[in-house]
Amino acid sequence: MGANAELAGLMGPQLELLLPVLDEKARRLVLGAVARAAGEGGTGAVAKVTGASWQTVADGAAELASGLAAPQGRVRRPGGGRKKLAETDPGLVPALLALVEDSTRGDPESPLTWTTKSVQKLSDALTAQGHPCSPQTCWRLLHGEGFSTQSNARVLEGRRHPDRDAQFRYIAAQASEHLAAGQPVISVDAKKKEQVGEYAQAGREWRRKGDPLRVRDHDFADRQAGTAIPYGVYDVGANTGFVNVGTDHNTAAFATESVRRWWQLAGRDAYPQATRLLVTCDAGGNNGHSNRAWKAGMAQLAQETGLQITCCHFPPGTQCRCLRGRNFRSVNR
Repeated sequence: MGANAELAGLMGPQLELLLPVLDEKARRLVLGAVARAAGEGGTGAVAKVTGASWQTVADGAAELASGLAAPQGRVRRPGGGRKKLAETDPGLVPALLALVEDSTRGDPESPLTWTTKSVQKLSDALTAQGHPCSPQTCWRLLHGEGFSTQSNARVLEGRRHPDRDAQFRYIAAQASEHLAAGQPVISVDAKKKEQVGEYAQAGREWRRKGDPLRVRDHDFADRQAGTAIPYGVYDVGANTGFVNVGTDHNTAAFATESVRRWWQLAGRDAYPQATRLLVTCDAGGNNGHSNRAWKAGMAQLAQETGLQITCCHFPPGTQCRCLRGRNFRSVNR
C-alpha cells in the first residue's frame, strides 16, 4: 500500500463517523480535502475507502484548489446539480397543458384556472407519451402555470328575460302602494327541514368542561319523532318575523295554514283596519305559481277574512294573483 492509500485508509473510520452529520456541500469539501492531503492518487483511494462517488471527491478537491466553492447559503455552485425536467425535456410542459386543456374549467381570462384530472393520472399519461414525470413534478408545473385546485363557483345565471326588471319594478310598486296605504305586506317561504330528536347540530354552546351534549352517532330518520318544517312569514311593514312549524309534509295546505295562523295570531292585531293583503313569494314549491291547491287555499282565506289578497311571485315565473272573496283572478306579468 502506497503512502497516499495509507493516509486515506487511516482517515476512513474517522470519515465514516463524520460524513453522516454533514450536508452535501460539507461532505464534498471534506472528501476533497482528504484526497488533496493524500496527494497523487488520493481521489481514487478516498472514494474506495468511503464508498463515495469518484466524481464527488474530485469535485470537492477541485473546488478547494480553485477557491470557487459554493457561496454562503448554497449547497452547490450556481448552475450545479441536476437540471429540472422542464429544462431537459422542452416538450414536457406543452404536453402537460395539452392533457389538461380538455378538462380545464373556469374563466379563460382569469389568472387562476383548475383541472379535474389528478396529478397521478397526468403523470401516468405523460409517461405513456414519452415524458417521464412524477406526480410531484406535475403538481409543481401546474402551480407554475397558474393552476390550482378549487371548488365550483355557482355564479352563472340563466338567460336574462327582457322583462325581468319590469317584473321587479311591478312587485316593488305593489309593495310601496300597500305600505303607503297602511295595508300589510308579507313575504313567505318554506325553510330548511330539520329532523326532530337527539341529532348533531352545527355550532357550539357553553357547557361544563368534559360534559358535551350527547347525541346520536348517525342521522337516521326517526319516523316517530318526524321532521320539523319551518314556514316563515316576514311582515315587511313591521319588520317582524313569524314562523309556523309543521311535522307532516311541506304542502300547499301547510303554506296556506301558515299564512292563516300569522293573520290570526299577529296580523289582524297589527293591522286592525286592513282591507287588503299583499303576499310575495317564490315561483315554485308549495306556494308556486302553478300550484292550484295554493290558489284555492288563498281564495278560501280571502273569503274567511274578507281581505283582498294579492299574491306576487318573483321571477323567473312571476305572476300576480288577486283574490277577493270567492272571486279569483290571475294576471300574468
